[in-house]
Amino acid sequence: MRKVLLGFTVAVLAMVMVLPTNAQTRKERKILWNSQYNYEIEPVGVGQDGTKVFKVWGYGKDVGTAVMNAKEAAVAACIFKGLPGGGGSAPTPPICSQPNAEQIHADYFEKFFEVGGKYLQYIAVTNDADPSGEDRIKMKKGYKVAIYVQVMYDALRKQLEADGIARRLDSGF
Repeated sequence: MRKVLLGFTVAVLAMVMVLPTNAQTRKERKILWNSQYNYEIEPVGVGQDGTKVFKVWGYGKDVGTAVMNAKEAAVAACIFKGLPGGGGSAPTPPICSQPNAEQIHADYFEKFFEVGGKYLQYIAVTNDADPSGEDRIKMKKGYKVAIYVQVMYDALRKQLEADGIARRLDSGF
């Protein structure tokens, strides 16, 4: 009897310790989904001076929405996450190196990334035709698409520095 009671107590304690750590509210899951670390990026090649060329994935209920999401993700990755190295090039650090810059300057970035917002000025070249083949995946609730983008990285950095969002590279430590 004592072994059964001990086994039951251990099982209850294990459940009490495990369940709260795995339980997340819908809002918490949405915050994780919108996190700056959820960008899927693949380096493609070298662009013109001051630009970065890469393949980025976006999500949406239809293909057009997913393409716009990919463009937004491309600029956001340059600002918050940085770009991986590829083809012999070194990784590119994020423009905003300040931790939690997305939350600290939330009003600025909300306006910057609104529909038809200022972020579109920094996308130089894309393949705007609807992606097909392996670059277009039908999912349960929409589409996952990949587009090739060229982001005007240096111009984006200068604008964020001028707006006081990013530190200048020559500002020191």
